[in-house]
Amino acid sequence: MKKSGVFLAAVAVFMFLLTGAAFAAVEFKFAHSGSLEHQYQIGAEQFKKLVEEKSGGEMKVIIFPQAQLGGERDLAEGVRMGTIEMSSVAAGNMAGFVPELQVFGVPFLFQTREQVYSVIDGPVGKDLADIMLGKGFVNLSIWEVGFRNITNNIRPVKTPDDMKGLKIRVQESKIWIEFMKSLGAVATPIPFGELYTALQQKVVDGQENPVATIYSMKFYEVQKYLSLTGHTYEPALVVANPKWFNGLDPKHQAILKEAAMEAAVFQRQKLAELDRERFEVIRKAGVEVEENPDKAAFAKATEDLHKVLADSVPEALVQKIKDEVAKVK
Repeated sequence: MKKSGVFLAAVAVFMFLLTGAAFAAVEFKFAHSGSLEHQYQIGAEQFKKLVEEKSGGEMKVIIFPQAQLGGERDLAEGVRMGTIEMSSVAAGNMAGFVPELQVFGVPFLFQTREQVYSVIDGPVGKDLADIMLGKGFVNLSIWEVGFRNITNNIRPVKTPDDMKGLKIRVQESKIWIEFMKSLGAVATPIPFGELYTALQQKVVDGQENPVATIYSMKFYEVQKYLSLTGHTYEPALVVANPKWFNGLDPKHQAILKEAAMEAAVFQRQKLAELDRERFEVIRKAGVEVEENPDKAAFAKATEDLHKVLADSVPEALVQKIKDEVAKVK
């Protein structure tokens, strides 16, 4: 009886372990550099929910927010190397790995979200995914960071002349450095995770990011002026390691693709709902807001900037985006 009992107990333990293994057949890391209120986290939480529901618990997503696994460059490198399975990284911070993504740094390429979505959800988005795959990244979807605006601690910004001499943090890519130069500002690359402290300690005078980011990262606590220039749109690339992704069961691959796309729709809608509310929080915190800067003057001052990308961004890609934008009323 004792031997029988031991045998049955061993079988029970084996079945429990087997069931547990089947229940979480795929467990993986999804890392990002944003806060717990950031656009990345909104997308990541919805993505996790959808993946785990659609897989019936066979897949488990472990979110690592707040740059726990490194800054955006580190995260992109981690995904490419396979030490991190998935991440969401701003296009500007992927430029060191995929130079063509600097196209999103071309000023005033987009005026509305509708134009953006037509481009990134259409043939251009497919072209960019193919380019990223060739550089070591599977792009599953494109989430939103948003239209970028300028903040600083020195003075209100209404015209390009107001930018002269301001020391502004930028992403580490050629287009952003040249953008600031064209406005007479001093471009200073600083990792995103270090930006709040840099602003607080006055290492730089200001930065440029979407309202949602200025809110979620609390940059408004250490900035006096906000100008709604909307000079570029920043997408978030949801990327996976190719070797890891291709090694998954096809049904799990399909779940990840589907969940990433559905999370994009959810995240965009959620951010649109939160925008006005967050904008008011920033204003009530004492930030002086310039709602109507001279965008035409900014566009004129930066109209030739796309030429600095000639060696890394195909002119055909820029033109394809412009053609797609022209179709959207």
